[in-house]
Amino acid sequence: MHSQTSTHTEHDYARIISVLSYLTIVGWLAGIVLYGSYKSSLAGFHLRQSLGLIIVAALLSFIPLIGWLLNLVVAVFWLISVVHAFKGDYYTVPLVGISFQTHLRFIA
Repeated sequence: MHSQTSTHTEHDYARIISVLSYLTIVGWLAGIVLYGSYKSSLAGFHLRQSLGLIIVAALLSFIPLIGWLLNLVVAVFWLISVVHAFKGDYYTVPLVGISFQTHLRFIA
């Protein structure tokens, strides 16, 4: 029974790190610090997805009007990602999520 409780707690900790990573850059930094002491594939996955969304949103912010409108799309995918992180699911952002997982592998 102890191993089930331990596994349940580890999964909850991974979910906390995952959700935290989506809460601004400060939340992402806190998540990466916590991730350093507790490695989880779920947390690592969401840290990469959230950093990718942060980078895309920042780049789109430099493009007047069209970039700003596209940031609304990024915000929708951010919200969907937060919900999936809270549920403990893996959710890859369409079009760019696989690229986040590939190119942000330094978060292993």
